[in-house]
Amino acid sequence: MSRTPTIGVLSLQGAVAEHERALQAAGARTVKVRRPAELAGLDGLVVPGGESTAMARLAAPAGLMPAVRARHDEGMALFGTCAGLILMADQVLDAEALKGFDRIRGLDVVVRRNAYGSQLDSFETELDTQQIPESQRRLPAVFIRAPIIEDVSGKDVEVLAETGIGDGETRPVAVRQGNRLAASFHPELTPDHRLHELFVAVAQA
Repeated sequence: MSRTPTIGVLSLQGAVAEHERALQAAGARTVKVRRPAELAGLDGLVVPGGESTAMARLAAPAGLMPAVRARHDEGMALFGTCAGLILMADQVLDAEALKGFDRIRGLDVVVRRNAYGSQLDSFETELDTQQIPESQRRLPAVFIRAPIIEDVSGKDVEVLAETGIGDGETRPVAVRQGNRLAASFHPELTPDHRLHELFVAVAQA
């Protein structure tokens, strides 16, 4: 019998309950994480959306970001959505507001914060996907003040989903690098849990 993986959800800000529900529907046990000690024994950690600057500031006093990085180095999987993607990216082009605060880093992509526009520019769409369960079915996606993935520089970064930007061009919006997943959008705000199912499988491997 396979073991039920334990997935933490960083609970400083954002749609924590929605991520927990999606992970539980995908077969994981969930715990909230607010302190480094709560990372012990986790198979994976979701870093939700929210304000990347606020999350970095809230995490700083407890040294939470370097603690997450250390647990990832030990094998804990990571899944960042929206602001979580920014905190995991190796390079943020407009990082002035994050200056002086630690991030998780480690995902070999270049991102730009809030590049899809303001809250009023939020939108929903459906994405063609690759390498997630039932990839022939389009994936609903909710974009809210979403970061753009400007460049996928790492050779081992797989693009799982893209969105059109006109003239037949596309831009990556979901990526995987080993046991790290990240998305520009909010998969936890839809009833389609295939990205969470993929993450639970990655964390369990």
